[in-house]
Amino acid sequence: MFTTVDDFKKSFKNEAGGTAKILGALTDESLAQSVCDGHRTIGRIAWHTVTTIPEMMSQTGLEFSSVDHKAPVPASASEIASGYKKVSEELLKEVTEKWNDDSLQQTDELYGETWKKGATLDILIRHEVHHRGQLTVLMRQAGLKVPGVYGPSKEEWEGYGSQPPEI
Repeated sequence: MFTTVDDFKKSFKNEAGGTAKILGALTDESLAQSVCDGHRTIGRIAWHTVTTIPEMMSQTGLEFSSVDHKAPVPASASEIASGYKKVSEELLKEVTEKWNDDSLQQTDELYGETWKKGATLDILIRHEVHHRGQLTVLMRQAGLKVPGVYGPSKEEWEGYGSQPPEI
């Protein structure tokens, strides 16, 4: 749980950078890739990651106009990446302007539970990281190069003049 707005902003900016790298590596053709029939596609997971920000955070009193959380999945990877950039910037602006450290102790009703705002921010980031992991698996299945987030990906080792770690 976050107890300071500054700690959230630092953490979110870091994680948002990683998510933006992943979304920026998607192609229009890759959006239909799923692990198997009947499961979410890259496009659906990516858009869910984008729309969860306004869906979840509007329940805490924050307001969003850049992305409609009920909008259908775009057919364009660049539209998904652009939507993420806009809504993540909007989240930081809303939190900075409307909340302070004391606000993070206040509670809201979300999904049938009571969450402190500081916990909601933590859950939002963990949710994003979870789906980012799913996307990287599907990206490899779709033949895309996966950008590193917490260090070089297998595909990036060659660019460093090294062999990837042994499998």
